[in-house]
Amino acid sequence: VGEWFAGERYGARPDMIILAKGLTAGYAPMGATMVGQRVADVLHKPGIILNHGFTFSGHPLCAAIALRAIEIMERDRILDNVRDNQDRLAERMIALAGLPIVGDVRGDGFFYAVELTGDAEGGRFSAARHDALIRDLIPRRMREAGLLARVYDRAEPLLQIAPPLISTPELLDRIVEIIGNTLDEASSWLTTSSRLEAR
Repeated sequence: VGEWFAGERYGARPDMIILAKGLTAGYAPMGATMVGQRVADVLHKPGIILNHGFTFSGHPLCAAIALRAIEIMERDRILDNVRDNQDRLAERMIALAGLPIVGDVRGDGFFYAVELTGDAEGGRFSAARHDALIRDLIPRRMREAGLLARVYDRAEPLLQIAPPLISTPELLDRIVEIIGNTLDEASSWLTTSSRLEAR
């Protein structure tokens, strides 16, 4: 979302943050637990012991990689890139809400979800249409166009994107173009299949 921690964007001050994955830019396994002063004060009181064993804490290689990843993010102003381009992405993503298959578009920064709706009551897809669209046509068409995006099919169907934080405006435009073309085709397919079933 263009900040080190999303809470900064929304004014939240958590007592504790547990983080991993991005800490090393995915180059090595590492996680961390950061605590606010209020929690730290409790843990440092005389007689208080945090009974927790760490079997592989402080691994020097992973720590060095994490430090370097943070240095590169700061040096290359990667979070500034998100802040500089997030409005452009938001404008283009929100425009997708006009497609018949789209129930809602929500997100922030470089993280968005497009809620997909069917034509049945409550916006649900029939089982056959769900499989044809959510498990086949939509992910396949996006892959063919060069976009890997998550199509979540376990609850309400969602298409999720999280472009690289270094994405250029042109790349963001292309991502939304692929999504738009794919969902436009899916909308047409849904309309055509509904007409055929009605006959």
